[in-house]
Amino acid sequence: MKIRYIAVSYTVLLLGIMAVIYMTCQKESTVSIDMVHYNAQLKQIEAGLSRAEEKEELEQRFDCEILYLTDQDYGIRLNESLKSQAVILDLKDQEEIIGKVVWREGEKRYDALRYDLMLKLEIACGVILLAGLAFCFIFYTHFMAPFRRLQRFSGEIAKGNFDILLPMNRNNFFGAFTESFDLLREELKRAKESEYQANRSKKELMAELSHDIKTPLSTIKATCEVLLLKEKNRDIMNCADVQAGHQFLSKLVTDDTIEKINIIAAKAEIMDALVENLFQATMEELEVLKVEPSEESSLQIQEILDELKFYGNIAIEGEIPECLVYMDKVRLSQVMDNVVSNANKYAGTAIHVSFVEEGEGILIRLRDDGPGMPEEELSCVTEKYYRGSNTKGKTGSGLGLYLANMFMERMYGGMECGNVRSGDGTGFLVVLFLKKV
Repeated sequence: MKIRYIAVSYTVLLLGIMAVIYMTCQKESTVSIDMVHYNAQLKQIEAGLSRAEEKEELEQRFDCEILYLTDQDYGIRLNESLKSQAVILDLKDQEEIIGKVVWREGEKRYDALRYDLMLKLEIACGVILLAGLAFCFIFYTHFMAPFRRLQRFSGEIAKGNFDILLPMNRNNFFGAFTESFDLLREELKRAKESEYQANRSKKELMAELSHDIKTPLSTIKATCEVLLLKEKNRDIMNCADVQAGHQFLSKLVTDDTIEKINIIAAKAEIMDALVENLFQATMEELEVLKVEPSEESSLQIQEILDELKFYGNIAIEGEIPECLVYMDKVRLSQVMDNVVSNANKYAGTAIHVSFVEEGEGILIRLRDDGPGMPEEELSCVTEKYYRGSNTKGKTGSGLGLYLANMFMERMYGGMECGNVRSGDGTGFLVVLFLKKV
């Protein structure tokens, strides 16, 4: 269909060219010869000569040339006039031929023919030039331009820009070809999005697993500390009156147990460091972990606190206000585990947990009896990868409170940190806010 359209257009153009040339050729290009007219002029010339008018004046008036038989170059000039196909009539004086009158109409006809030929050639060349330009335009529009667009389109696709649109024209010869390229773009875009979502899901899963593994590792480490303390206390409580053999055997058992507990604790530290590295590497590429808050009873906070008792002395002050709150139990468990773990690691004191009910929600206050943090560092404590001046020599990535704050905000709540006076020192206080339903 497209080739037929181009062929018809070009045929119409050629027919137009032929029509112009034909119309030009119909122009009268010769000067008609009217002998009556020349005879009349001859009579006037003869009359003028009889009146003794000047020869030059008559030649100029009648646009002719008068040749006398008595002229020396008569023969030569007459011969030239014959060659140029001039109109020649006898010049008479009282019926006696005295010369010739020459009208050079042949030269005029030749000049007219040459002019007409040049005009036709110029018109034909101009029309052919226009036809060539029209053909070049049609060829570029229907053949070259689509390929140039495809070239630019392919370059953008190679750069990964799958949002660029490829202009399509159904009347174009390459319309179907162009549409195929655009379908390829859409398929590549869908494949890239699917790959991105798959990679993101893997990273989210890795981040969640690595963060969740930290909780049982912390339990293992805390349990090792308890077992180690118990074994040391049992070794000290060996009485002096115990038989030497039994005391020696007990000492060997205790030393062997302590050694194994130390091995478990050391391996747990290594696993904790590896998991921390894995989590940090994953978070470099993943900014957000899924938080799915739902309507839960606030009494579930007690279950979370019971799971944290292995850290040591957690003093719960007062009762938990009973109400429905927006909560992701897994994420809230991670938040409270991180806060209690930090208090145990950096303060090493008892942890006090209290609750305050407000109009829009409840506050969970977690406070230790440690030295707290410098006031100038409090504004940075929830920033990503930030670690305070009191963390030297202790493992960590600076992501715990950052994630805790993010999790609380995504549960429609919030988190605030600060120092508070507690006993003889300054304790560190973390307040968690859970919004009521």
